[in-house]
Amino acid sequence: MSDRYQSLIHTPVGQLLAKNLGLPNPVRLDRYTEGEPLVAGTVGIGGGRAGGRLGKALVAALDDLGIASVEEPPADQKYKGLVFDATGLTSSDQLVELQEFFTPLLRSLQGCPRVVVLGTPPESTNSAEERVAQRALEGFTRSLGKEVGRGGTVQLVYVAPAADGALASTLGFLLSPKSAYVSGQVIRIGATGETGAADVQDVLRPLVGKVALVTGASRGIGEQIARVLHRDGATVIGVDVPQAASELQTVMKELGGDHLTLDITAKDAPQRIAHHVKEKHGGVDVVVHNAGITRDKKLANMDEDRWSSVLDVNVVAPERITRELLDQKAINDNGRIVGVASIAGIAGNVGQTNYAASKAGVIGLVDSLADELKHGTTINAVAPGFIETKMTAAVPLATREVGRRLNAMSQGGLPVDVAETIAWYANPGSTAVNGNVVRVCGQMMLGA
Repeated sequence: MSDRYQSLIHTPVGQLLAKNLGLPNPVRLDRYTEGEPLVAGTVGIGGGRAGGRLGKALVAALDDLGIASVEEPPADQKYKGLVFDATGLTSSDQLVELQEFFTPLLRSLQGCPRVVVLGTPPESTNSAEERVAQRALEGFTRSLGKEVGRGGTVQLVYVAPAADGALASTLGFLLSPKSAYVSGQVIRIGATGETGAADVQDVLRPLVGKVALVTGASRGIGEQIARVLHRDGATVIGVDVPQAASELQTVMKELGGDHLTLDITAKDAPQRIAHHVKEKHGGVDVVVHNAGITRDKKLANMDEDRWSSVLDVNVVAPERITRELLDQKAINDNGRIVGVASIAGIAGNVGQTNYAASKAGVIGLVDSLADELKHGTTINAVAPGFIETKMTAAVPLATREVGRRLNAMSQGGLPVDVAETIAWYANPGSTAVNGNVVRVCGQMMLGA
């Protein structure tokens, strides 16, 4: 679906109107192209006066990713990204070191820059003063995300004390164009479960030899998830309803994958899926619960079928399928379970009590299993905001424009933005990324 406003605003007349009338002026976002380096430029890194505990691990991770970096970056050079190790900030009076590092460098950033602040989870700090300082990083990064402009993103990554060596996959995602529509997020590494990272032989194709199952894979976001996981080396099993069999088979044939047509809400669907992945593939490494529906209506006018159908597809089926796969040990060690939630499940939305409940339930599934999973298996979720799909194309024009503009990037995201975030979760190097819910929303201004 095209964004006509964005097309207009990039014309000479549009730029004049944007400047004189103060209209939103969305930047064309950099997005990753297969075969390109993760970062097309240099990343400046710093750690304050005393330096943080992650300094050596940070440099090593960037080297492993093939990302050029410079410590104590001079302000007279250009940078594609900045990373500040704030783990050394142990009291609120030291927060001035954020200003000392960033203020001279922000004007040296190239277009669509990436900014990452690394911190210690507040609950893992050694004193009340340190906890205050580390918690303050959330307000700093979220505000900077709304200031940086030019298509830039800003994230905070809390790294548990034992997870220093698990930075690479997360930095590779957050510093690259793969995170184009992810900003203002707080990500935790090593807070739940494992604190290490599996070896990744090829940072550009980390899923070689892995099997990924994607529900709702015939079109839209699901199709893009399948394509990105395939690009990263995975064999994809696409699942969709029989009515979408033709489209599903076409996509899977193109990707050299496998397919399974069934209604995920059917009583025997979990058993059929588990049997299929075990018999044909010896198990599955990545499970993406993408299939979802909407049946919008204000609660006062909602019938039981409209309510139940949304809950059954969006949360009951993923919960049942996940439990069956775990019970049958069909998910391989260091496996990945990913749920597709929604910003509606966090902020709510008029006429979507059923949908919002179901998507909040997906987040609940993450919360309930994050501490339970063993053998390096993780569970995380994405929460998309306004993504340009056929579903959002049907939204009334005024509502659609508000959804597009009311975020730090003044535009909607693309299905590939959701897919790239899921691919980061799926990376074998993301073993320490567990129990997270990351919004893919361009940093919405309200509600979350």
